[in-house]
Amino acid sequence: MAAASARDKPAARPAASLEPDAGAGGAAGAADRHGRRVRAIFSEIAGRYDLFNALASFGIYRRWLAAVARACACSPTDRVLDVAGGTGDVAFELCRACPPGSIELTDFTPAMLDVARERQAAGAARGVPVSYATVDAHDLPYEDGAFTLVTCAYGLRNFSRRTRAMAEAHRVLAPGGRYVVLEFATPPNPVWRALYRVYLNVAIPLIGGAVTGDRAGFAYLRDSIKRFPPQERIAQELREAGFAQVTYKNLTGGIVAVYTAVRGA
Repeated sequence: MAAASARDKPAARPAASLEPDAGAGGAAGAADRHGRRVRAIFSEIAGRYDLFNALASFGIYRRWLAAVARACACSPTDRVLDVAGGTGDVAFELCRACPPGSIELTDFTPAMLDVARERQAAGAARGVPVSYATVDAHDLPYEDGAFTLVTCAYGLRNFSRRTRAMAEAHRVLAPGGRYVVLEFATPPNPVWRALYRVYLNVAIPLIGGAVTGDRAGFAYLRDSIKRFPPQERIAQELREAGFAQVTYKNLTGGIVAVYTAVRGA
């Protein structure tokens, strides 16, 4: 399948420099270091990341992707931006379950997008025009209102300025557009939460190290899950970013959650 032609791509705006958080003299440098670390980790594991997901979730991640597609409920008129799209799991699930008009598949790590291109070449896009771009979620290079749907799976917890990324998603959405996020969460049941923490501490670095040889990278991913705020906090941040009709649905006992939010008129 060929990538989308230039006329299918949404309008771009001139790239702006990343702005540090207000009042933080060293915040820009810290954000840059964080970004370099995230890119290095995902560059190292890109080729075996999908295998890790399948093993570490015992295949349940496919149900999570199906839930994302149901929340998106794409139509052929939708222009989709997939932020932190990685190897294309969400994008290609949308192509399968509810084909949109077009998808801009983006990630901060070029190696992840290389895997996505291989999957598209093998037919994963099912005829949906898919184009690719290496972008920073904190500073999206697209015009205001360029998309009707923005998706983000497992990306929020890796962003150094999460609320800035939310605001950027809001900006590039057309009025009435939807923002659908899949992210690891905090199980509300204390017993299930404790068992899940044991799994995170032991299994994630062990499986990740065995599959990719990068145990340290998966220790970072484990820690990013453990540090991520609970669902109500994320929902409030989405409201503060300007979104309306913010809801979330816990999956697998709250191991992950699917958030949906709408840009108002």
